[in-house]
Amino acid sequence: MFYGAVKLSVGNGLKLAFRPWVEGLENVPAEGPAILASNHLSFSDSFFLPAVLDRKVTFIAKAEYFSSPGVKGKLTAAFFKGVGQLPVDRSGVRGAGEAAIRSGLEVLARGELFGIYPEGTRSPDGRLYRGKAGGLARVALRSGAPVLPVAMIDTEKIQPPGQVVPKLMRPGIRIGRPLDFSRYQGMENDRFIQRAVTDEVMYEIMKLSGQVYVDTYATAAKRQLAEEAKRAAEAEKEAAKGAGAGQTVAERKRDEPEQAA
Repeated sequence: MFYGAVKLSVGNGLKLAFRPWVEGLENVPAEGPAILASNHLSFSDSFFLPAVLDRKVTFIAKAEYFSSPGVKGKLTAAFFKGVGQLPVDRSGVRGAGEAAIRSGLEVLARGELFGIYPEGTRSPDGRLYRGKAGGLARVALRSGAPVLPVAMIDTEKIQPPGQVVPKLMRPGIRIGRPLDFSRYQGMENDRFIQRAVTDEVMYEIMKLSGQVYVDTYATAAKRQLAEEAKRAAEAEKEAAKGAGAGQTVAERKRDEPEQAA
């Protein structure tokens, strides 16, 4: 009931303000379980996609969104629950993966839509990164639910990091045809099968989104970018120190009395 109220208010508000365009809505089944596997460009992806669907879709979210203290924390937790988010503790990589799988299977067992981001985190630069094998593949193969590749387009441009006020522009959503992996039934624990399923889904997402594909994990790319930014900041700091020292020496020489010949 709360989901319906939030969808009417927040969902309709998003559609009215941003007017997202959608292709492939006919690929979403009217009933029964299905997995929506999407690229991940922005925090808003989990709001725009449900806003354009007639059916409820459930995503997993960081447990921190549900456990923050105070009134603000309780309101945040209520909002995320209201929009169909499920908390997952990501403090341990393996534990987080197992929790996501359990959550996905429970949602699908109820005959609902389950949303998942195979990249595992938001893209740091708008490119499409390697999908994490295991979560998506195991949920798909255990449940037998079809996988719908989804491409979110331009959502990262609406509110880039550091920008407070969102930019009013039209994001896009493309939903591909369902992928059937029944040929791998009973093989969900085979890591080569997990990789094959994940790569096939990522390839379909790439075709839908038009993104440049990078064959590395987004988490590794984020670490590399953070290290590069740190080194650049340190180099700039050292350069500033050197410039300051050079200026001090020049000022001292300027103020020294001229030596007698």
